[in-house]
Amino acid sequence: MNTNQIINMIFRMFLRKSISRGMNKGFDMLDARQQRNAPDTPKNPDAAKRNEKQGRDASRRARQGMRVVRRLGKF
Repeated sequence: MNTNQIINMIFRMFLRKSISRGMNKGFDMLDARQQRNAPDTPKNPDAAKRNEKQGRDASRRARQGMRVVRRLGKF
C-alpha cells in the first residue's frame, strides 16, 4: 500500500464521519423545529408522551433510511 492510498483512506474516513454527524445534526434540528412549531401539548399526559415517542421514532427511521441510502450509494 503506498502513501497515496493511505492518505485517501484516512481522508475518506474523516469525510464519512463528518457527513454522518452533519446528517444527524440536520435531523435533530428538523425535529427541534417541528417541536417548536407543534401546537401546545395536549392536556392528557399520555397523549403528550405518545406524541414525543412518535417524534423520536420518526427521527430514528429517518436516520436509518439515510444509512440505507448511503450504503446503496456505495455500489
